[in-house]
Amino acid sequence: MSTIFADSNSITDGKDASADSRQTENKPILFSIIVPVYNRPDEAGELLESLSKQTLNNFEVVIVEDGSHIKCEDEVCKYADRLKLSYYYIPNSGPGQARNFGASKAKGDYFIVLDSDCTLPHNYVQSVNEELKTTGADAFGGQDRASDSFTGIQKAINYSMTSFFTTGGIRGGKQELDKFYPRSFNMGIRREAYEQLGGFSKMRFGEDIDFSIRLYKAGYRVKLFPSAWVYHKRRTGWKKFFKQIYNSGIARINLYKKHPHSLKAVHLLPAVFTVGAAVCLAAVPFCIYSPAPLLVYAILIFVDSFFRNKKSLRIGLLSIISSFIQLTGYGCGFLVAVWNRLIADKGEFSAFEKTFYK
Repeated sequence: MSTIFADSNSITDGKDASADSRQTENKPILFSIIVPVYNRPDEAGELLESLSKQTLNNFEVVIVEDGSHIKCEDEVCKYADRLKLSYYYIPNSGPGQARNFGASKAKGDYFIVLDSDCTLPHNYVQSVNEELKTTGADAFGGQDRASDSFTGIQKAINYSMTSFFTTGGIRGGKQELDKFYPRSFNMGIRREAYEQLGGFSKMRFGEDIDFSIRLYKAGYRVKLFPSAWVYHKRRTGWKKFFKQIYNSGIARINLYKKHPHSLKAVHLLPAVFTVGAAVCLAAVPFCIYSPAPLLVYAILIFVDSFFRNKKSLRIGLLSIISSFIQLTGYGCGFLVAVWNRLIADKGEFSAFEKTFYK
């Protein structure tokens, strides 16, 4: 493990500091923003840039480089005099354990966990602060949106991950079909609650939902903060997106093994869709089934995405691809995990060693 700029403060000499900045420097740190990074220096730089423009700056940033081959050290250097910033390099241990390491170094009363591929609107921290005053929440999370600067594929992926016509509709919000579970791309926890629960588990994927489930079980107040949303890039290509969502399908069964009550009927839908789509397409040449249901579903996706994305024909069409990948990727991972974990009765680590642990 190495440490660079550990506990460095912005405005160390005060030469270019404004009066407001000097006043903030002496206040106790309210928020510790913890960001694990793995081979994403450019995106980490974009996140730091958005953090440097926050309207409320009573926070520190803890960057944990999780065994990256392509480090973000140079990007961190650029912001060492603009943010209360710490940077640590540790051997690769997965995002959950990297967050735990960051929390062990953090000084704030609340931990805010972000993914490195997020950027924030300028009032994000202020929105969190105001929501906390109103709700008194012990843990919280917010939604994600697509930025105008995103590529067409990224906007389509964001659509499929947030749409009511995909499993995005069960992820929490005004029309949620399931209890809201904060996710690690935009998640906050009171320090005392985090320490009481022992932080994130050693699950490679799904550790954030596991943590949220444990929060509810322990009786903590968990809230959705509608005004505290982030721009979330997610993946930049179809192959990477399929792999990410495939792992999410696996994680759902791993969560079921730890928390049987967490598996709901809605979580079965991608697997049902995957099997149904495969049977339907395989039977089309024999005129047994019609592909009409899949075509109708594709049209619904296109129309909804078309209007949600400023009447973009391109993003509407790309959203059909991303939605089918989202459902079939999750469904395939889910079905493979059912076989490996529930039928073959393999352990969480041994069942997916090649997938998760290289």
